[in-house]
Amino acid sequence: MSKVLTGIIVVLSLALLSGCGTKALQKTSMSGEPEWYKTPPVNKDFVYGVYTATSQDMQLATDKASAGARADVGKQIQVQIQSLEKRFNEETGFGKDATLLQMFTDVSKEVMNMSLEGAAIKQKVTHRDGDNWRAYVLIEYPVANTNAALVKECRKNTALVTQMRASEAFKDLEKEVDKAAAATK
Repeated sequence: MSKVLTGIIVVLSLALLSGCGTKALQKTSMSGEPEWYKTPPVNKDFVYGVYTATSQDMQLATDKASAGARADVGKQIQVQIQSLEKRFNEETGFGKDATLLQMFTDVSKEVMNMSLEGAAIKQKVTHRDGDNWRAYVLIEYPVANTNAALVKECRKNTALVTQMRASEAFKDLEKEVDKAAAATK
C-alpha cells in the first residue's frame, strides 16, 4: 500500500514540476489552448503576437513558438508602417516629392529590418502533446519603440526631416513618440 502511495506522490510531483514556468490558473480550451492564444489581447500601446509550436524538447518548442510570435509582431508592425507610408504619401503629394517619398520608404524598410528590441514574452504555456511538447507563446511589443525608431531613422537624413516636418503624418508620429516618452518617465 505504501508503494502505491509513493507512486501517486511521485506522479503528482512530476505533474506539478512540469507546470513550473507557466501560470497555473490560466484558462484553457478543451484542447489545451490558452484563451489569449485564441483571442490575443488588444491594447493601443502594444502589439501582441501569438504562436504555437511542438518539439520533442520542451525548450525547443518554446523557442520555436517565441520566434513565430515575434514574426507575428513583425508582420503587424510592417502593416502599421505601410499604413503610415500611405498616409504620408497622400499628405505630401507627388512630383517633386517623389524623392522624399522614396527616402521615407527606405527609412521604413530600415526600421522593419531592425530587431524587435523590447519584445518580451508576456505569457507562455507548455504541455505534453502526444510524444511532443507543445508551447504557446504570447509576445508583447511596445508600439512606442517602433515609432521612436522610425523618427530616429528619419532624423538621420536632414533633407528628409526638413520636408517631412511639413507633413501632418510626421507631426502626429512625433507627438505619439513624445507622449510615450513622457509616460515612461
